[in-house]
Amino acid sequence: MRSLVAGFISLLQSCKTTKHLQETQTQIIIHGLEHNDYVTPRIIAACALPKKMGHARKVFDRIPGPNISSWNAMFKGYAQSEFHREVVVLFRRMKKLDVSPNCFTFPIVLKSCGKIGASREGEQVHCFVIKSGFGVNVFVGTSLIELYSSGRVIEAAYTVFGEMVERNVVVWTTMINGYISCGDIASARCLFELAPERDVVLWNTMVVGYIELANMVEARKLFDQMPKKDVMSWNTVLGGYANNRDVKECERVFEEMPERNVFSWNGLIGGYAKNGYLFEVLDAFNRMLIEGNVFPNDATLVTVLFACARLGALDLGTWVHVYAKSNGYNGNVYVGNALIDMYAKCGVIENALNVFKSMDGKDLITWNTIIGGLAMHGRGAHALSLFSQMKNAKEIPDGITFIGVLCACTHMGQVEDGLSYFRSMVDDYSIEPQIEHYGCMVDLLARAGHLTEAIEFIKKMPIEADAVIWANLLGACRVYKNVELAELALQRLIVLEPKNPANFVMLSNIYGDLGRWKDVARAKVAMRDTGFKKLPGCSLIEVDKTVVEFYSLDEKHHQSEEIYATLKGLTKLLRSSGYVPDI
Repeated sequence: MRSLVAGFISLLQSCKTTKHLQETQTQIIIHGLEHNDYVTPRIIAACALPKKMGHARKVFDRIPGPNISSWNAMFKGYAQSEFHREVVVLFRRMKKLDVSPNCFTFPIVLKSCGKIGASREGEQVHCFVIKSGFGVNVFVGTSLIELYSSGRVIEAAYTVFGEMVERNVVVWTTMINGYISCGDIASARCLFELAPERDVVLWNTMVVGYIELANMVEARKLFDQMPKKDVMSWNTVLGGYANNRDVKECERVFEEMPERNVFSWNGLIGGYAKNGYLFEVLDAFNRMLIEGNVFPNDATLVTVLFACARLGALDLGTWVHVYAKSNGYNGNVYVGNALIDMYAKCGVIENALNVFKSMDGKDLITWNTIIGGLAMHGRGAHALSLFSQMKNAKEIPDGITFIGVLCACTHMGQVEDGLSYFRSMVDDYSIEPQIEHYGCMVDLLARAGHLTEAIEFIKKMPIEADAVIWANLLGACRVYKNVELAELALQRLIVLEPKNPANFVMLSNIYGDLGRWKDVARAKVAMRDTGFKKLPGCSLIEVDKTVVEFYSLDEKHHQSEEIYATLKGLTKLLRSSGYVPDI
């Protein structure tokens, strides 16, 4: 019998699919072991892995008198599946049945209380801990400190800490992290100095505390004092500089590192991306590939694709797509989402659609990205069709989804449909409109020529219209030659963006279209009086896996003479074919 039980336990632990689990469970029932004290908890634990807690609960409820191992298996399964409220409810039932918990029960229940902010239930569990005689248990005590710290009741956490007879380095780290999470860095540092033992995790926790307060001077000072630094320690400081916008120090730390893993490279590449150093993202990625001792993961590829999307680096983005396919990331939803975004922003919407169709698993971001991409490319009907498919797939839209939907309506000029979707967003999905949604509606009305309605919509908005909304209205005024509303829009823009000369340029162009040259001159004087120049337009092209940036009349490029000579030749060729430029 023992060998049979051991065999089934081994089989349950090796179950990877629901089918395998069901086959194993059938054999267990045939052999009459479905209520065995050793086998039953393993069945429940196996159900928790593929997140089949409904099935696990049926198994549990059929047990005549489940032992504490079965109860703990249910608690653990619910917690792993993020069903924390069910953990608390089931624990309450266990208490009513007068089942005695053990030291493994309380940490799971206390953690679940913290996750759902059930402070009152957490305090009740604490009382039960004391009554059950587990108040001195290190694991239970640590969980209590975490519970009270997460609820910002740091005094109660410290009381538990003070009452603990045995305090290992994990307990000290938990208490110090509690002070840090509550914003009391001084108490955290004081306790850190008193800690009888400090491992690398405790040192890193204290360093992170200073990083979160943007105090990189103290963080670096403490880091330099560390007796032993592992790669995680270096990555912590590297990420700290990146998050606090000190790219130079981030680079310096990266070069100092005695050892690097994929998280080190991601810290550098991600730091560049967060701070707008998009060319450097591509350079660092190329260096990572050339050095070859660390391979990119999905987070690396997502960041690189983000940079490709912003720079229009289609060739490199396509190469990353091939690399992802070849290295097992074909079904990765994060990489898939980034590829859809990259192809859409690089102008190859068909490739974005192909990636979307090839994805077996789609999340909310997947739907939002493809709907927004189609809308951006003027394929509004397709975007709205996918929105209907999204709802049929039971994916609940959010505010970003409706930005894409409203943009689709804007490009199609469907004012009534846009208003209907806007109302549906509020009435059917309880989404509170943000400034972006109001901006979409003003743009929809203005582009369709309903300028008066657009102004009325702005007046009724519960929030103040921003510069983007007024600039969109100003642009529509040029299309429909409405000088009065254009002047009104400019008055608002002068208040919101007094240093932006582009707004005066737009009004000047409207005056020019109508032949009002005195007003053109007046607008140009007003633009000059701002003291700022309009930023020149910028173009990006990809040559030999490198993105090159060009401005109007740019002479900074080392091959500018050859570029202008080629441009002059092209201009002559165009003129010889009858082309007359509109200057």
